[in-house]
Amino acid sequence: PTQCDNWVRTSNGGHFASPNYPNMYPPNQECIYILEAAPRQRIELTFDEPYYIEPSFECRFDHLEVRDGPFGFSPLINRYCGLKSPALIRSTGRFMWIKFTSDEELEGKGFQAKYSFIPDPDFTYLGGILNPIPDCQFELSGADGIVRSSQVEQEGKTKPGQAVDCIWTIKATPNAKIYLRFLDYQMEHSNECKRNFVAVYDGSSSIENLKAKFCSTVANDVTLQTGTGVVRMWADEGSRLSRFRMLFTSFVDPPCSGNTYFCHSNMCINNSLVCNGIQNCAYPWDENHCREKKKNGLFEQITKTHGTIIGITSGIVLVLLIISILVQVKQPRKKVMACKTAFNKTGFQEVFDPPHYELFSLRDKEISADLADLSEELENYQKMRRPSTASRCIHDHHCGSQASNIKQSRTNLSSMELPFRNDFAQPQPMK
Repeated sequence: PTQCDNWVRTSNGGHFASPNYPNMYPPNQECIYILEAAPRQRIELTFDEPYYIEPSFECRFDHLEVRDGPFGFSPLINRYCGLKSPALIRSTGRFMWIKFTSDEELEGKGFQAKYSFIPDPDFTYLGGILNPIPDCQFELSGADGIVRSSQVEQEGKTKPGQAVDCIWTIKATPNAKIYLRFLDYQMEHSNECKRNFVAVYDGSSSIENLKAKFCSTVANDVTLQTGTGVVRMWADEGSRLSRFRMLFTSFVDPPCSGNTYFCHSNMCINNSLVCNGIQNCAYPWDENHCREKKKNGLFEQITKTHGTIIGITSGIVLVLLIISILVQVKQPRKKVMACKTAFNKTGFQEVFDPPHYELFSLRDKEISADLADLSEELENYQKMRRPSTASRCIHDHHCGSQASNIKQSRTNLSSMELPFRNDFAQPQPMK
């Protein structure tokens, strides 16, 4: 909707009128006027004479509609028409929405209205304005930038416990428009727009230039059609935890020139914003396929001081690594030498000798014991035969021959022992 005819604004108020006032207004007209007062102020509206709007039942034809708020769906104050001018109209807040409508027939002289600002009685104390909100304004410009609510507290624009009413004015590059994208957004009392909100204006901070207003849990991107944008944040004393962070980007309409980049969304941004780690386009085309450029940028940012620090650190780490390797290599050698010095050859041989050695040694011991028993039995046998032989020699006179036989038998026995022992010679070691 557009406003009709002239509209005069001053710091204390202003005035506006129907088209061609005080002459007859034209048919088929629709004029919108949105009034905005300063924080903690209200609006008073009065009408001058002459005044005439086509009278009708419930003002269904030509009429003047006044609402208590900044929107066409704000609470209706009343509809006015006829010959008598309305009485004083006062808003309950900072805004007033007014629309004049005329049909195809029966025009009149119309109206002229004056508006002024008065202190809001909800914020008055001893006849004056209680704790007027301090001036809280910021300015940003360039190809891109960040609008953030934390700047209010960092620069001490408001004190703890006070309401926040701050304005950020954004200036785009020459012949460019502005694209806004929220990076962070949180409202303390969501959906209570009278307690806190973030408003975006296109061109100026006038209420008729309001582009979008956010007070719920979601905030969408906003594209402005001018090179000037205004972002306003309002938060009462109980909504100080509300916050937002917004990215603004200057862009021009296609076709894109040599120093701009086409965003595939009817936007051309500056080439310096491509591959800068921030999504400046409505879609992330400017940050795709940027791996090589990011690597080059990283190495280019390393200064001589950084290189020296990195080199010294790397050298220290390398020396420590070599020392640890040498310690690990020397430690096992000491253990091996200690084991060699404490080596017991006898015990090792007793444990690891093949079992057949021990087996044959046991058999030799048994055979030698058997031979010793056999020799003892032979000696006993010979002792027993000696007396019998002697008696035979006496009676038979064969002692000489018997003695010789005995000697021969002993000789034969000794000769028999040799082959017997050779049969049980110690065997060869087994492999």
